[in-house]
Amino acid sequence: MRNTVVRLIRLAGLTAPLMLLAGCVSFGSKPPPSLLVLTPTAAAPAGTMEHGDSRQAVEMGDFDAPQKLDVLRVPVQVTGSSIAYLKDAQWVDKPARLMRALIGETIRAKNGQLVIDGESPGTPYSVQLTGVLRDFGYDAGSSTVVAVLDVTKSGATASDPVTTRRFEARIPGVEAKAGPVGRALDEAANQIAGEVADWVKPG
Repeated sequence: MRNTVVRLIRLAGLTAPLMLLAGCVSFGSKPPPSLLVLTPTAAAPAGTMEHGDSRQAVEMGDFDAPQKLDVLRVPVQVTGSSIAYLKDAQWVDKPARLMRALIGETIRAKNGQLVIDGESPGTPYSVQLTGVLRDFGYDAGSSTVVAVLDVTKSGATASDPVTTRRFEARIPGVEAKAGPVGRALDEAANQIAGEVADWVKPG
């Protein structure tokens, strides 16, 4: 009898942590079939140490987006005045944040410039980039993926010039499904990121 009681006490000691864990973990709903990401075609190799002349450093500021893009879904322009969202497709993060990270990584890889991720008081830089993602979705009428980004380039001091430039990429002939649209958006985003990197490259 005593041995049975001991075994029951030991079993309770083992199962109690599992019961507590079950109460703390939520398995949530089933994820969508496609989680979309932006993958840089130009990326710094593993182990790369960031260093360089601060006079050529680039600070990545905020990238914003209108309400239709400030979500995790992919907008579809149905008519000139109405939009829907692509079935079974969802971003892992908001598109403006993904584009900002992609541009920063592309500048590191292509230009070898020091990239400062976000505002860092006291850290010198020569160029600050901010942006507004105007369009990043699918046009149903033309079966085209459209990406439009306005980027503002400013200097470290109030006397430095401020320049704004619009970057645009279009990929036609895309099937209205999560896989093809996601790949085309990735291609369009990398095209824009490469053009931005060329724009901020020291002369």
